Amino acid sequence: MTSLLLVLPPDIDARAPLPEPLVQGLAQAGATVLGRATCHTLVQQVGVLAPQQVLVHWPGPAPLQLLCDALQGWSGVPPCAVSVVGAPLAGEQHEALVALGVQAWAPLDALSLPALLARAQARWTREAALRTELDNLRTRMDERKWVDRAKGLLMSARGIGEDEAFGLLRGAAMHANLRLGEVSRSVIEAAQWAEAINRAGQLRMLSQRLVRVAAQLAAGIDAQRARVLRTQSTERVQQTLDHLTALELGPVGVQALGEVQAAWNELAALLGAKPAAQGLAAIDARGEALLSAAEALTDALEASGARRALRIVNICGRQRMRAQRLAKDALLASTLAAGASRDRLLPTMHEFEAALLELERAPLSSPEIRAGLVSARDEWLRLVGGVQALDSPEGRATLVRSSEALVDTFERLTGWYEHSLQVIMS
Repeated sequence: MTSLLLVLPPDIDARAPLPEPLVQGLAQAGATVLGRATCHTLVQQVGVLAPQQVLVHWPGPAPLQLLCDALQGWSGVPPCAVSVVGAPLAGEQHEALVALGVQAWAPLDALSLPALLARAQARWTREAALRTELDNLRTRMDERKWVDRAKGLLMSARGIGEDEAFGLLRGAAMHANLRLGEVSRSVIEAAQWAEAINRAGQLRMLSQRLVRVAAQLAAGIDAQRARVLRTQSTERVQQTLDHLTALELGPVGVQALGEVQAAWNELAALLGAKPAAQGLAAIDARGEALLSAAEALTDALEASGARRALRIVNICGRQRMRAQRLAKDALLASTLAAGASRDRLLPTMHEFEAALLELERAPLSSPEIRAGLVSARDEWLRLVGGVQALDSPEGRATLVRSSEALVDTFERLTGWYEHSLQVIMS
């Protein structure tokens, strides 16, 4: 049985009986009508009902342009086979239907309708396969470009040959269970973000250098060289801002860059005046403002460019602290009756459990990491048991042993994650 959505023109009552040839043809084709739609509801109804085919009954006199306008919602790629039965079409209407992704059309005839629907389905299936093949080809071509760029970057950065650079990328892809193109793109993007972070970091230095140069000029110390350096530094700030502006920053990065630009405009206005001792305090204040803004921009860029693997390393390393913090607070609460320490126990346990779950669900893994996480989970349960039995000597002994064991376990896990990150980013 073929599930089908029937589309009717606006001048036909949706509740009226269907023409007998249409009813007979649908019965012979073994088609089940899931519902009826108009041009205005066509796309929505297909999304809701998910039919295998759409059959448009368009006998006229409603203009076919109404149907064409409705089909525009799929941009020539309908999610299922679409066929039209009704009045004969003009030549340009045939072209329009082809461009809109309609697979078959013919005058309504009960005997030929099953063949029409079968032809539409066959054509749609073939077109879908060709689109998939084309998409795969485009993906491979795009990935090849990223691989070539990543190889060039590694060859330049590490002074290695093409085969060795490709081996690094392929090994990283196999280790992280990612496509070669994904790893290559990560390498390129990481390098781009690293450059952006480096440039933003240079703004911090330049903010201080320009203030120093102003003081140097005010004191008459090697004034000629100071003027050259001021010009070079000013140009460098602007070049850096232009470079960062061209990046696709997120909202936080855009806001941080805007604050840097504003701080720079204020400092640049003061630097244009003749250096004098009485103006150095104002220049220094503007330099500090630029420094602060550049610090915030660097943090924003680092957050934007960070890979999940880098975050995982940080999460994993923080677990060592939490294990020790939990044991420390538990012992303080037991021996000193410290209320603040006792109050921190439950939040720390929740943070540890949440982080452990995130590590267990993270895609970046290996046999050693998976085994280490199983060991960490077992040891964590023992530590929780030690906290719950805190009033007994055995509970306190378990607390100490498990906290130290967790530190050792997460030391190894952090090293494995870090190694994975280093391999992926080469």
